[in-house]
Amino acid sequence: MYKDEILDLYKNPRNVGELETEYHEEGENSSCGDSTEIFLDIKEGKIVDVKHRTEGCAISTASVSILTDEIKGMEVEELKRLDRDWMLDKLGIEVSALRVKCAVLGLKTAQKSLED
Repeated sequence: MYKDEILDLYKNPRNVGELETEYHEEGENSSCGDSTEIFLDIKEGKIVDVKHRTEGCAISTASVSILTDEIKGMEVEELKRLDRDWMLDKLGIEVSALRVKCAVLGLKTAQKSLED
C-alpha cells in the first residue's frame, strides 16, 4: 500500500525534537487523531531550523518529515505560499480524499505558527 520511503519516514521520522522559539504551533486532525507540534527557528526571514513532535499515521508522520526537510533554508514568504498540491506532490503517493488532512497537517500547522 505505501512506498518503502513512506514506511521508513514513519518508522524513522526526521527532524524530531523541540526548539526554543516563538514560532511554535500545535495541530490536530480530529477526524483520525493525528497530532503534531512544529517548531521553526527563523532568522532574517529564513527558516534556519525546524523540529517537530508528531503522533499519527504513516502518511501524517512521513509528510511532516518531508516538510521539515524541505523547508529548512526556505524563505518564510515561500512557506506561506505552499499549498496542498505541493505537499501531496512531495509525498509522492496517491492519497484518498479522506487522508488529505493527514498529509497536510504539518504544512498547515507550520503556516499557522507564522500567523501570531
